[in-house]
Order: sequence, then C-alpha cells, then structure tokens
Amino acid sequence: MWRPFEIRPLTYATFWFNQWLGGRNPGGYHAVNLVLHLIAVVLVFEALKLIVSPQAAFIAAAIFAVHPFQSEPVNYIFARSTLLATVLCLAALACCLQGHLWWATGWFAAGLLAKEECVAFPLFLLLLHLSRSRDSRELKPIAAMLALSAAAGLRVLLAVQNTPGSGAGAQAAVSWQSYLATQGAVILRYLRMLIVPFGFTVDADIYLPAIPIAALAWTGVVVLAIIAAFQFSRARAGFWFLAGLILLLPSSSIFPATDLAADRRMYLPMIGFAACAGLLLERVRPVFVAPILILLMGVSVARTATWRTEESLWTDAVAKAPAKIRPRIQLARAIHPASALPMLEQAEQMAPEDPRIPSEEGRIYLSAGRPDRALAEFGRALALSPHSAEALNNRGVALLALDQKEAARADFERALAIDPCQFDARLNLSRLGISESQPAVCKYSAEQAAALARN
Repeated sequence: MWRPFEIRPLTYATFWFNQWLGGRNPGGYHAVNLVLHLIAVVLVFEALKLIVSPQAAFIAAAIFAVHPFQSEPVNYIFARSTLLATVLCLAALACCLQGHLWWATGWFAAGLLAKEECVAFPLFLLLLHLSRSRDSRELKPIAAMLALSAAAGLRVLLAVQNTPGSGAGAQAAVSWQSYLATQGAVILRYLRMLIVPFGFTVDADIYLPAIPIAALAWTGVVVLAIIAAFQFSRARAGFWFLAGLILLLPSSSIFPATDLAADRRMYLPMIGFAACAGLLLERVRPVFVAPILILLMGVSVARTATWRTEESLWTDAVAKAPAKIRPRIQLARAIHPASALPMLEQAEQMAPEDPRIPSEEGRIYLSAGRPDRALAEFGRALALSPHSAEALNNRGVALLALDQKEAARADFERALAIDPCQFDARLNLSRLGISESQPAVCKYSAEQAAALARN
C-alpha cells in the first residue's frame, strides 16, 4: 500500500483496511466487494436515468446487477480493483452528466489508481459529448482525462516490465500480435455470453487462431460496430453498444496478458452493454423482461456456488477446458493427493514437455513424506526447464529433506543467481545459516520479511 509508484495503490489501500479490520477472515473482504457492487448498481441507475428513460435505466441497472458476468468480479477477492475502478468511473459519469466535469476528472483519476484498465473511459465520455452536446467547454476536462489515461498507460508499461510474474506486457506468455489475433474471437465470445449466458469459467480455453479465422472474427466485430454506429446519435442503443466495445478494448486489443480471456474483464464494459439492453427492452412488457432477469440471476447464483470452494471452482474449469493443463494443476492442489496424482499423470500424457506437471507431482510427494520420489520429479521438471529458479529451489528442498545439505545449498545459490529475488531460495539458505545480500529491487511482503528475520 505504501508504494505510491506501483500500480493500483488505491485497491491495495482497501486490502490494508480489510486486514487491519479483520485480519485474514475472508468474510470482510467479500463484504467490501459486495458493497462496491451494490454501489455500482445504484450509480448505473442514477447516471443512466439522466440520459435515458427511467424504465430503460432500471432494466439496465437490473441487468448490470445480476448478469453472470458480474459474479466473478464480486466473488473473486482480488478482482476488487475492477469493482473499485468501475464505481469511481460511474461517479465520474454521474458528475459529467450533471455538468460537474472537473469533479468527474477527479473521480476518474481515482479510478486509475484502483485499476488502469479503465483508461478508455475518457474516450467513452468524448463519444457521449459528441452524441449529446456541442459545448466546447466540456472538452477541456475530457482532454485532461485523456492525458491522465496516457500517463497511466505509460506507468503500467513500465511497472509490468519490472514486476516478476506479472503475466502482462513483456512478461505475458504471448506477443502483442498473437494476443491481438485472439481477441476478435474473444470479443465475439463475450457478446455471445451476454445474450446466451452459458460457458462461464475461471480459466477459458482460448487458442491462437489461424490468420484467416482471426481476420474473420475481427471482421465480425467491426461489422457489429458499424451497424451500431447507425444508432449513434443522442446516445441511443447503438451508442451504448459502441461504448461497451470501447471500454473493453484496453483488455482485448494489443496489450498482451497471459490469460487470453477472463470473464471479470466484462464488468466495466457492462455499463455500455447493459444500457444498450435496457434501451432495447424498454418497450417490452415487464412480464417478458422478468423471466430474463430471473434466468440471469439463477445462472449468477450457480456461478457463485461454484466459487465457494477451490475444488468446485477448478472442477468446473477442468470440465469446461478438458484439454488445458493449468486447471488440472490447480484442481490437483485442491483435492486429496491420492486423487491428485492420477489426474497429474493424465495431464502428463497430454503435455509431456510441461515442467509444471512434474513440479506439482514433486510437491505432492514431498508433502507425503517421500522426498526420494519428490527429488526425481523435481529433477525432471528442472530438465524440462533448466533455467528456472523455482525448479532449482524445489530440487534443493528435496535434497535438503534427504539431508544432502551441500547439494541443496548449491541449488539454492544457483536459483538466486538466476533470480536474485527468489524468496523461497533466499529463505531456505537462511535456514541453513547462510545470509545472502538482498538486492534493493527485491520487494518482499511483511510476512516474507518477518520470515527472513526469524531465520
């Protein structure tokens, strides 16, 4: 929290507040997420009723409240950044519609401190201005917000470049070109799930498509955007559809992330898509709208039940992505070792070159008191990934359990030579009574620093 130059300081401030108030009791964290979602629902209604009919605003707020896309951000504690950024952007929207544009700029600046994924929000406000007003005085605050977005985007690029394991930017598992190629199909998947609410999962199975398929998917997105543009003026349904696409672009365009798709990324864009649905359904009789909302609510309740335990969450993910390795590894961590090992052996047949699988098998054998088998598995993982600091540390732990201290020490030191900030290797060396100098760039949590001090 007290590192203002790192990303999302406002979100971490709320986590600090939760920990100060209730320690690691998850109830408090979930309560804050739920309160933020309820505030967002109220703000959607209050903002939209200033520009569309009360009936359309109510339907939009109801869809925003109960659509299954919203279940993951509320249930997943770390997605609070998305909730908080959305609440602050909605406060900015309400101020903007009331003519308090500099107040709106302040709310948006706070939103960037919660999560920089909202950088496209000023573009949405610019489109809203063009669809409703010709008052040039409104452009100065919007220009200020665009400048804040540019600064925040640059800050994120620099931050993720220097944050080990960020899974974004230069540290993503894909290039920006490959990521862009997938996102046309990902956006179409999101749009399909908006209308036909099934297929929600914590770990979607998305593959890099062939160039013709990628081009075809993006063509479909562009065609839908062009059709929506014919309903652009005076903030009609087409405008709000375009708004949803614009708010989605920061996570579904050229900025790469290891996760090619994530349901929680639709939370902020749901402002636009829910408003579009509200306008399309405002003339439909309530007797026909109610079943739609009940259906969405039922799916959301089912998704929430899936999130109740790690085992149910990852069992669902494996069922929906049977060819993907990561859900199987996560499920193996959540179930009894006797069931986990056969699952990992099956995963190994699917991906024999994936070092994560023998690493997980080694972890299970080590926890079961079989360091000899763990050593063999960790050694196999190291052979598949010889420059992995984590694999070296894991093998060192198995050697230490077999009382081969000198060999273990060599592995820990090699791990730190590859990654000087590898915490586990540093901790294991300290347990051997060996103190290694810590580079200034290494940033450990309070618990990690305390563990090093104790040893």
